[in-house]
Amino acid sequence: MIPILMYHQVGLPAAKGSPYRSLTVHPADFKRQMVWMSRLGYRGLSMRDLMPYLNGQRRGKVFGITFDDGYRNVYQNALPVLRQLHFTSTNYFVARQFDGGNVWDYDIGIPHSDLMSLEEMRQWAFAGQEVGSHTLEHVHLPQISPQIANYQISQSKLELEQALGTEVTAFCYPYGDESPQIRQMVRNAGYTNATTTIRGLVRPGDDPFGLPRVTIARSTNIVRFLQKCLTRLEDKRRRD
Repeated sequence: MIPILMYHQVGLPAAKGSPYRSLTVHPADFKRQMVWMSRLGYRGLSMRDLMPYLNGQRRGKVFGITFDDGYRNVYQNALPVLRQLHFTSTNYFVARQFDGGNVWDYDIGIPHSDLMSLEEMRQWAFAGQEVGSHTLEHVHLPQISPQIANYQISQSKLELEQALGTEVTAFCYPYGDESPQIRQMVRNAGYTNATTTIRGLVRPGDDPFGLPRVTIARSTNIVRFLQKCLTRLEDKRRRD
């Protein structure tokens, strides 16, 4: 079984009392987590690099690293650590919010946080990291019409590929919201994998378009982090 880690922001947390403050991991904690995995002989990989291990073509001490939304503080604080350790990762970008902010969060009181610019996204990819899609506008896919959902999925791939000049194969469902029909849309659009917010480790035979992840929060101390990654703790909480 292989863990795919789910991060959002890597920076200083918002003010106390802010909703979802826990989704911002301190840069020192992120570095400590990555360094420990490296010391233990593990390699952090993007979804592109991880897929041969997930489908059984390769074996090794590996784990997946993913970031949702494309925050600038990930570029500033996580990328240097990843480069130092020769780890790769996948960042899921909202294709029409470059140099913008997490506008989808404002209604529930989450403070603004800057997203990467188009040039920063390109530098992210140039540094060996992967660009994945998180739709055009971070929408609840099951709550919109199938036609619009399909457009969000396929058009975001196209626009990211045009901006990068390379293929985009990784997708992440905003809010973790998906269904069998939406998984099929992602498959039909030409992606090779998609991650959810379902908790758990990836098992042999898992649907590559419904991959579970391990949430890493601000409160995840290093002991709990290693338990989540290296033991079956997280898999015991898996729903299926």
